[in-house]
Amino acid sequence: MIMRRDYSLRNSIFLRLVITFTLIMLPIITAGVYIYQWTIRTASEDISKTAVSQLSFYLNDLENELERMKLLQYGLLEDADLNKLAITWESMSDIQRTQSITAVINRLYAVQNSSDYIHNVSVHIRTITKTLSSLNGASAFESKRYREIRSAFGSRGTKLIVWEGNLYLSASKPNGGKDKDPLFIIEIEMDNNKLLRALRQFNIYTGSGTIMKSGGAEFSIGSGSIIMSQANMLPGLDKIVSGSSEAMMWEGESYFVSHAYSEELDMSLYRFIPEQIVRKPLGKLYTIAWLFAAGALVIMAVYALSTYKFIHKPLLKLVKGFRRLESGDLEQTIAHDANDEFRYIYARFNQMVMNLRTLIDQVWKQKVLAQRAELKQLQSQINPHFLYNSFFIMNTMAKTGDTQRIEMFTTLLGEYFQFVTRNAADEVTLKQEIHHARTYADIQELRFYKRIEVQFEELPESCQRIRVPRLIVQPIIENAFEHSLEKKARHGLVDIRFEQKQAWLRIIIEDNGNSLTDEVLDSLQRKLVQQEETAETTGILNIHRRLVIACGEGSGISVARGEWGGLRVTLSIPLKEDMAHAPITDR
Repeated sequence: MIMRRDYSLRNSIFLRLVITFTLIMLPIITAGVYIYQWTIRTASEDISKTAVSQLSFYLNDLENELERMKLLQYGLLEDADLNKLAITWESMSDIQRTQSITAVINRLYAVQNSSDYIHNVSVHIRTITKTLSSLNGASAFESKRYREIRSAFGSRGTKLIVWEGNLYLSASKPNGGKDKDPLFIIEIEMDNNKLLRALRQFNIYTGSGTIMKSGGAEFSIGSGSIIMSQANMLPGLDKIVSGSSEAMMWEGESYFVSHAYSEELDMSLYRFIPEQIVRKPLGKLYTIAWLFAAGALVIMAVYALSTYKFIHKPLLKLVKGFRRLESGDLEQTIAHDANDEFRYIYARFNQMVMNLRTLIDQVWKQKVLAQRAELKQLQSQINPHFLYNSFFIMNTMAKTGDTQRIEMFTTLLGEYFQFVTRNAADEVTLKQEIHHARTYADIQELRFYKRIEVQFEELPESCQRIRVPRLIVQPIIENAFEHSLEKKARHGLVDIRFEQKQAWLRIIIEDNGNSLTDEVLDSLQRKLVQQEETAETTGILNIHRRLVIACGEGSGISVARGEWGGLRVTLSIPLKEDMAHAPITDR
């Protein structure tokens, strides 16, 4: 029997070839993605390093500039005219006072002009209650500003500090004691506009920006795209480590933010560069990467389509041909126009089908005809022993005058021989076959009166119309009487019952004979399994062979030792109508 197997797409060669090719392409695609990401990352790091380096260089330059301012500031502390004004004001004439004030203002003006970052240089002289400025000249001493300046600057020395939103350098002239007010305070006010102008030099890219802020966030200025929102950006900037760059989102845009910090100035610089600026030089590489990915997909698609067209489709056609062959279609042929290996395979397949048809015509049909001839011979056989016994029983009944039993016996005997000798049909309904078996059982029960009892269950109505080969039940019952129960003196029993399980009907015939040996049972089971062609063609083996031919795989006879010690024969018949109606020649 040809076994049928399902060839799903999951188990197909086509899918395995596509998966194999995909696995081959996967490292190449992965390498391409890695190279692209590595290039982007390297370019980003280079731009970030350059940005950090520029910021650090600017802070270093600013440190040097502020250091020079401090030196000028220290020089002012020792200025002779300034100290004379603070100490000897009372003893100076008006001309000397005017000359000294003018000299100090000129000195302040010179310091202011020494750097673009200086907005104003002022001296607050407490002893003369005057303030001298490079921008405003001599003015009245503001005691409130002096106290606030001293409070803000007193402990900071000349360090760059923040006061009222501006940056200052300050220095004070001691008055001989810690608790005494200084003689004067020199302050240098940084020019925020000049600082902003210096920050703009970093905004060379469209959409870029720069922020400068003190360590305590008391002072911050910004230029470029982030100037209007710098207050919102400040909290997030503290997380960026000095000397590094990180990505940051702002108003829906992605930026690379670089950070440089000056410990001496306690000042941070942040430079914002739009991410698209970093990726712009890599635009060509980006396009190449997409072309590479699209090319890889096209190659995979072309490979899959070509594999399907030239390998999977022809194989699928061959598999369908074999399936049709399994279902019994021997008239098919497979055409193939391409001059390749499949053309040779299809030609051999077509030749095989042709040879198979010839073999079936020459061998199988002859074998089926032989099986039918054996069946006809079996059906026409009349057991002489059964016939002689039947006439002997009728003779005994006639002598005793038992006319009622004679009538019953002759009626049953007539029905029996009518069924056996009727050769018009190879198949009958199961109802007819069971009726004939029950007739034979009733005859035997009359023959072995009070010695053997027959228990015959009613056939289920749902199974009565199933068509089966003739003479498949009666010979089994006959075998039970002749080989198991004929010599039993009393209490002989034959039980015929029916069981339905899913799509199968089981007819079970069991006796309580005691003549069945293990050797005979093993031999019979072995012959039923092997179905040797040289085995006898009558009795149980013949019935088993005819059931398999008529009803298909799974049907037939199985034997075992019954619960009563005798032989139990089980006939399996499919309940599906299409299988039950299959002709005897089907295989």
